[in-house]
Amino acid sequence: MRARTALIAAPLALALAACGGGADGGAKDSGGAERAARISVVRSDGLGDILVDGQGRTLYAFTKDKDGASNCDADCIAVWPALTSTSGTDAGKGVRAALLHEKRQSGGAVQVGYGDWPLYYYVGDAAPGDVNGQGLDGEWFVVGADGKLIRAGA
Repeated sequence: MRARTALIAAPLALALAACGGGADGGAKDSGGAERAARISVVRSDGLGDILVDGQGRTLYAFTKDKDGASNCDADCIAVWPALTSTSGTDAGKGVRAALLHEKRQSGGAVQVGYGDWPLYYYVGDAAPGDVNGQGLDGEWFVVGADGKLIRAGA
């Protein structure tokens, strides 16, 4: 399974990078300034209420992360890009603002987290609403509105 994931990861990572990556795909306001990462809650069939970014892309957590710190190394980040922000984070519909946090990672990036979990994308999700990363390797799960991992459908 990991070999197959690695084979699709590189081209998908390049495609994600080409789209801007980061928070809200590198979205900018009309003046060209970076906008804050927006996190919202949407209903997903079979999973319930899950976290998504401002463009509807599913957000995941890694079970090996502890105490809000990322344990996703460079190879991991190639497949599971971190949700980062240069301009803060906004709580959208259904999000508990008290659960949102940001943590500076090594290298200076500021990763957005929710509850106990740093947040990530999966390069295998091609469109908003995709949940192809759910349960992968028994370590990656979508995050619910309550900040807990949703292990259903894995």
